[in-house]
Amino acid sequence: MTRFGRLAMMLALLPAIAAAPVSIETPPILGLWHNPQNTLQVRTQACGGELCGVIAHATPTAEQDAREAGVKQLIGVQLLSGYRETGPGKWSGTVYVPDMGRSFSSRIVQLSPDTLKISGCLIGGWFCKSQIWTRV
Repeated sequence: MTRFGRLAMMLALLPAIAAAPVSIETPPILGLWHNPQNTLQVRTQACGGELCGVIAHATPTAEQDAREAGVKQLIGVQLLSGYRETGPGKWSGTVYVPDMGRSFSSRIVQLSPDTLKISGCLIGGWFCKSQIWTRV
């Protein structure tokens, strides 16, 4: 093919290349997740270079449990904070448990694109409780 032929072919393809959608991939952990009881929905997002999660929806039962622990408004509470990636699909940070009114060291492991295992631990990681959260 001549130089002119190659140039003509490149120019002919230019509109198709320019019209191709640009994919900006969202990191898989970002989004809306619900707990196993489906009483809370948490939106995970980037917060100053770290991962955090804010309560976006709560059932009346969850709101009442939180009020009994001294949390007046559950929607908007930062449930997950200060998470830093520790490996592929793994983060370490702090989880706030509203109905206990306490924060615990925590780990998140992304088991699949639509499931997270969130663990909260006491006393240096000796006593832990985990939940599997699902993407909404």
